[in-house]
Amino acid sequence: MALYRNGHKAHEEKTGDHDNNLKDPFVPFVSFAVWNKTKSEMTTTSGSGPVPLLQHEVDEWIQRVGVRYFSELTNMAILAEEVGEVGRIMARRYGEQSEKESDKGLDLGEELADVLFVVLCLANQTGTDLGAAWAKKMEARTRRDADRHGGNPKLK
Repeated sequence: MALYRNGHKAHEEKTGDHDNNLKDPFVPFVSFAVWNKTKSEMTTTSGSGPVPLLQHEVDEWIQRVGVRYFSELTNMAILAEEVGEVGRIMARRYGEQSEKESDKGLDLGEELADVLFVVLCLANQTGTDLGAAWAKKMEARTRRDADRHGGNPKLK
């Protein structure tokens, strides 16, 4: 798996007619790794599941549309802002605050996707392989919590 840092990737996987889609920012972007790899090949990359593909997709989008990554500090501020937007929806829709009429059209999924996008940007900028980090963290959680939650009466 190639890591992406500040818009530079270690290798190219573009083939076929899909290269042309990378030049047009208005063409919906689906990671071209999906077009060129079988399911078994995608799951054997470092890390786990679709996370490496998402990192790649974000990096391609930044190169095609975003020009360059914002600084890491700017992206941290943007991340805080996006998490705040998720918090606002959660507090008003699922918590005790009243939901304003103007907030009723907000889409929680879109706000969560904004958070994910910025996290993926930060991972790319810092050379972090989130797929590998995810796999490592899930393994640690599984070891730590294998018996813990099943015996918790609060969760029954």
